[in-house]
Amino acid sequence: MPLSLPIRRVVLYKHGVGYFERRGTVEGGETLHLDFKARDMNDVLKSMTVLDLSGGSVSAVSYDSTRPLEQRLQDITLRIPESGSLTALLGQVKGARVRARVGTEQLVEGVIVGLDSLPVAEGDTVLQRPYLTLLVGGALRGFDLLEVAELTFLDEAVRADLEFYLATMLSSYKKDSKRVSVLTAGEGKRELFVSYVLEAPVWKTSYRILLEEGKPPVLQGWAVVDNTGDEDWEQVELALMAGLPVSFVHDLYNPRYLRRPVVEVRTEAAVAPVIPEEGFGAVREMAAEVDAAVAPMAASVPAPMMRAMSSGGMPRREAQERSAAVQTVTKEVGELFEYRVQHPVTVRRNQSALVPILHRPFEGRRVLLYNRATREKNPLACLELRNTTGLTLEGGPVTVTEGDTYVGEAMLDTMKPEDRRLVPYAVELGFVVSVEDRSEEGPVRRAMVSHGVLTVEFVMMRRTHYHLRNKARRAQILFLEHPRTEGWRLDQVGAPDETTDHYWRFTRGLAAGATETFSVTESSGRQRTYLLANTGLDEVNFFLSSGFIDERVARSLREIISLRERVARRSEEVRQRTEERAQLFKDQERIRANIESLKSGTPQRELVARFVTKLNEQEDRLEAIARELERLAQEQREAQEEVNRQIQRLAFSTEPGKP
Repeated sequence: MPLSLPIRRVVLYKHGVGYFERRGTVEGGETLHLDFKARDMNDVLKSMTVLDLSGGSVSAVSYDSTRPLEQRLQDITLRIPESGSLTALLGQVKGARVRARVGTEQLVEGVIVGLDSLPVAEGDTVLQRPYLTLLVGGALRGFDLLEVAELTFLDEAVRADLEFYLATMLSSYKKDSKRVSVLTAGEGKRELFVSYVLEAPVWKTSYRILLEEGKPPVLQGWAVVDNTGDEDWEQVELALMAGLPVSFVHDLYNPRYLRRPVVEVRTEAAVAPVIPEEGFGAVREMAAEVDAAVAPMAASVPAPMMRAMSSGGMPRREAQERSAAVQTVTKEVGELFEYRVQHPVTVRRNQSALVPILHRPFEGRRVLLYNRATREKNPLACLELRNTTGLTLEGGPVTVTEGDTYVGEAMLDTMKPEDRRLVPYAVELGFVVSVEDRSEEGPVRRAMVSHGVLTVEFVMMRRTHYHLRNKARRAQILFLEHPRTEGWRLDQVGAPDETTDHYWRFTRGLAAGATETFSVTESSGRQRTYLLANTGLDEVNFFLSSGFIDERVARSLREIISLRERVARRSEEVRQRTEERAQLFKDQERIRANIESLKSGTPQRELVARFVTKLNEQEDRLEAIARELERLAQEQREAQEEVNRQIQRLAFSTEPGKP
């Protein structure tokens, strides 16, 4: 009975799963056993496919339960201890029919009656020997258990319980392991196919760029694959998929129960009239990316390089090409891209491997990339790489060599065929950049007076001067990235050679030892508002001299300011009268208190009469103040209403920035 089928094909994906195929032969009704980690059972049950490719059938696929060991053994009564297992087992199966081979010849069939320990003398020593008692043809016969060479259980139920017990105990030794058994049916030898998807480490990519003077650059790619399973991948067919198919985990392994409703016996009641219920009738503008107007990409690398040549030896580049000979077939698979390694691959359990998947020349040239946020003083040395390999390149690290020299490292984003990327790998210290920023207000485009508000629309100008100096002894091409800011547009400068998500990219070519100042001017519309109800004469004169308003509006504003001053004077008079009234109220309280404290008598009567006269005079003044406050409030209200009317009547618009 085969324990497993060997793994024949492995397909690894970039989103954390692997597809595995197994192939092998079974004969008759053999059962195939596969062991998986408990955490993988949901993926196995969701994806497993089993096919008998030779005309047989698969009758069932069974797997270990999630029940604990003790619960799984509750259904049988057998228990085999760690020591004395044979005698303990025979003592538990009394009544079972067995066939015993005693010695080398004698075969006896009977029913187990029991197991006894009898004393046997051996010289001066008495030993306890186990004797098996069988009921044979109506007679009890005892056999020395040590002389029984073979014991066959003839009862199917006992044999099944024993096999179940042993298989359950075996599966419990690996607490994280679950066994899946494939039950087959058919005749003769047949080929069986099993496939499934499991969680697997993401395969990774690593690249080498080989530069040599006078030759096209070469891109070499390696895949890093990890076998974290418990089984070797021996001479498997390996494929690597680039893309991101949908995948998820769904719990199929753990039993699922639903709460059933409780139904009680219905008690009949008297029938009542039935009354049916009433029924009711039914962006932002996006700039297109523009290819740089440069000459076709050349393969030359101008820096002097040493060749890896020895007497009678082979150039290093040729050695690399021969050592990393790639036999990979690539193809589009729907939305995915497949790298299929032509030769068989072996990866031992808990080991990883580097597998070559790419070795092709590509179009590229050496350029510089300046980004102020990355490095303020110097640009980065880059390769302008166009993916002319015809393959989809997964993202990964890149090591760059020129001749025999390591010159830097980079990261490569995922690239489709014909995509273009700048791959920075070093800092170019022979090229210096300094930056100068200036901001100023530009001309006023429009001024408008409406509903008491003066709105002035003007242009804010922002100029960035890049001072470039090429100190190298060779001409260099620079890609200069200038940040794109929402609400700002380019002004007084040509269109960028490229536009990215966050940058405008300009191309500059500098000869050896040359300097240049490249300026980028941006403009953005701005607004400033003035509340005319609060303006003074100085502000009116400023608006007039700046061309925001004309003489008619200025005259109206001066009248409004005069009315506001009248409102202010009335407010001051109201404040004064209110303070005077409050003081009179306070004096009256004092006088009334004095009158209450005076006693009877001629001098006191004269003083009381004097206080009463004073109170009468104050009452007259309070009445006059009340009339004045009413008049002042009316005048203040009328003046404020006139201010509001005149402000609302103001309407004016001009465009001083236009010729």
